[in-house]
Amino acid sequence: MSAPDPSTSPYDAVVIGGGPAGLQAALTLGRMHRRVLLLDSGEYRNASAEHMHNVVTHDGTPPAEFRAAARAELAAYDTVTVRAAAATAVVPDGAGFRVELGAEPGAEGSDGPEAPAARAVLLATGLRDTLPPVPGLEPLFGTVAAACPYCHGHELSGRHVAVLGDGPHVTRVAFLLERIASRLTVLTDGAELEPGIRAQLDDAGVTVRPEPVKELTRSASGATVTFADGPAEEVGGMFVAPATAQRAPFAEQLGLDLLASGAVEVDVMGRTSMPGVFAAGDMAHTPATPMPLASVLAAAASGQMAAGALDGELLARDHPAPR
Repeated sequence: MSAPDPSTSPYDAVVIGGGPAGLQAALTLGRMHRRVLLLDSGEYRNASAEHMHNVVTHDGTPPAEFRAAARAELAAYDTVTVRAAAATAVVPDGAGFRVELGAEPGAEGSDGPEAPAARAVLLATGLRDTLPPVPGLEPLFGTVAAACPYCHGHELSGRHVAVLGDGPHVTRVAFLLERIASRLTVLTDGAELEPGIRAQLDDAGVTVRPEPVKELTRSASGATVTFADGPAEEVGGMFVAPATAQRAPFAEQLGLDLLASGAVEVDVMGRTSMPGVFAAGDMAHTPATPMPLASVLAAAASGQMAAGALDGELLARDHPAPR
């Protein structure tokens, strides 16, 4: 039986975002024969990373290879449509939603309605990182510099590792790395550490360089850190704590409840404060979680959970409980 024409009937769901959360959500819905449209803007939070790590069966896989394999799997499901298009707005429309698109004319996968309708929407648009304003840091982020020791720490085994910043995170990151790195240095970039943090680092034998960082440059062994004053440091890798914000405007457009972290508030099943709208990946988390869980596996798991909840909501609409 052929699928209905999407230009005349709504999709069961539009999934916005082509990272691990969105890909898994589309797979879960496709396996339940839901008509689902996956919109992939081509922008990914881990685009600068050369490899994914701490992902069972995919440890060390380049993110682009992971996405390509996932899209190949989705192609086996007749009810799943993938479009290389960026959503610009999600608009409530009666009992469902319309998703306005901003794809360039002639872009791959741009065929289809320019404001597809859906009974429900699953947001998996991720977060945007803003790095500390240190010259030379941005080109190194995703290779020499990273944010997560669980994802990128092991590759720096036996090397000198720096932690950039002056907040409470520096002790946690440094202590996570003390079994991995041969030497640890905290770079405060001209800021002064709180006495308690400095005492913890001193007690653990972690070097602190308080001078402003002048520049980071790639080197054969990692990066060279030059300072406004004092000798340069050669490091094998560096960890930073980027500021994060919603990558897409949909949470604000729809008036979804947000948490102090800036992420969308969801329940354990990925439901947002608006019926029919679900969220997955690092753009959302429950109030019980202190921050978004920024990992491929956590994102995929939340995509599966939210897709199951979305499927259940549509099932309840179609087959209401007896009175």
